[in-house]
Amino acid sequence: MKSRKIIIIGDSAFAEIAYEYFTYDSEYEVVAFAVESEYKKREELFGIPVVPFENVENIYAPADHGFYAALVYTQGNSLRSRLFMEAKAKGYAPVSYLSSRAFVWRNVEIGEHCFIFENNVIQPFVHIGDDVVLWSGNHIGHHSKIGSHTFVSSHVVVSGFVNVGESCFLGVNSSIANNTNVGSRCVLGAGAVVIGDVPDDTTAVGVWKKPKIEK
Repeated sequence: MKSRKIIIIGDSAFAEIAYEYFTYDSEYEVVAFAVESEYKKREELFGIPVVPFENVENIYAPADHGFYAALVYTQGNSLRSRLFMEAKAKGYAPVSYLSSRAFVWRNVEIGEHCFIFENNVIQPFVHIGDDVVLWSGNHIGHHSKIGSHTFVSSHVVVSGFVNVGESCFLGVNSSIANNTNVGSRCVLGAGAVVIGDVPDDTTAVGVWKKPKIEK
């Protein structure tokens, strides 16, 4: 029997996936789903209660339960980051999921409230911030940094010495070259090839090169 109990915030497809991974590949027991009242459409999921997020602390004591906010990149990752911070403010401890089938080198630093799927390769000296999602099959190269609240989809290549800012979205099959900086709140489109720095609040598609400076 698992001794650590958690609440999943959300009841979307990602919440269903998170339930499977936490249930069958972690030390945690999922005891409830919590959804904001405006979006609550059902009473249970997988035989587990779906309760209002607004008063979840009155039903499940924060001292006895952790939480994971299973939301994707909605509103530029801000929905997930907001509920992550609100749940912490209620007194719940955030938990992370690290797949038993991921390769994570011994000195990698991973923040709180992260979800790392199978077949991710995370090389030495990587730093991953808080509230980061790495979907399946990514390569995170040595000495790189992934900022908090960032969502990395699938089969993304982050080369060595790359800095990715906060609240970014890296699309499927996108690639970032060595020694490249990607600012905060950036979107890399599916298949984007980034070979130059990307400023904050930029959407990069196709081949992104460092803009030429006119003299």
